[in-house]
Amino acid sequence: MAIADPHKSHSDGKLWRLCPLWQSGTGSSSSSSTHNLNSSHQNGGVLSNTRSSTKVSMVARSILPTRRRLRLDPSNNLYFPYEPGKQVKSAVRIKNTSRSHVAFKFQTTAPKSCYMRPPGGILAPKESIIATVFKFVEQPENNEKQQLDQKSKVKFKIMSLKVKEGMDYVPELFDEQKEQVTVERILRVVFLDVGRPSPALEKLKRQLAEAEAAIVVPKKPTADTGPRVVGEGLVIDEWKERREKYLARQQVEAVDSV
Repeated sequence: MAIADPHKSHSDGKLWRLCPLWQSGTGSSSSSSTHNLNSSHQNGGVLSNTRSSTKVSMVARSILPTRRRLRLDPSNNLYFPYEPGKQVKSAVRIKNTSRSHVAFKFQTTAPKSCYMRPPGGILAPKESIIATVFKFVEQPENNEKQQLDQKSKVKFKIMSLKVKEGMDYVPELFDEQKEQVTVERILRVVFLDVGRPSPALEKLKRQLAEAEAAIVVPKKPTADTGPRVVGEGLVIDEWKERREKYLARQQVEAVDSV
């Protein structure tokens, strides 16, 4: 029969009386450390998730195609009849396919030899217009056929911007809201042989005739009789005609005075 040692029992009792205190302190310390580690892990996870979502959104924006607001016809090229030494015309239909009002603007790599009518404007939802593009064709340096076959380096960029209904168009809109501007298309100049009938040439003639008809019978008559500026320092034919008439009157008056 085993005999209990009173000294051992007493010491064990002291040990167990001390152990709960030690265990309690250790437990609170370990729980605090665990809580700190969990908080740090959670915070790190939130930051990591935020950074990951930001990277994913940036990658998605770079991969996904830009949502177009305008539909162009032709969609990739501007066709011009090849007539060296003359100013020729091209046309492009622009339609607003969005549910909002959209401002559009032309830019060209050859502003000295090209200009657009209109150079910009605002289209209501589903509204469309035909813009006319003017270009001076220089005389070929060597062979005419060689010049015609060459790809022109002149390009036109069409940009769009969502605007509020009732807003007036000014080119500065595209500078003030650069982040919201979308490059719709970059159109390349392509010359057509006027002596060789083609579907592209026939379509160009129809679009030019439609554009001229829209100018003769404007949708909204304007009361403004002053010269209309169309773009960066460019004026349309009406201003040129008035200036020519004015210069002619000045010449007549000068002759009469002599």
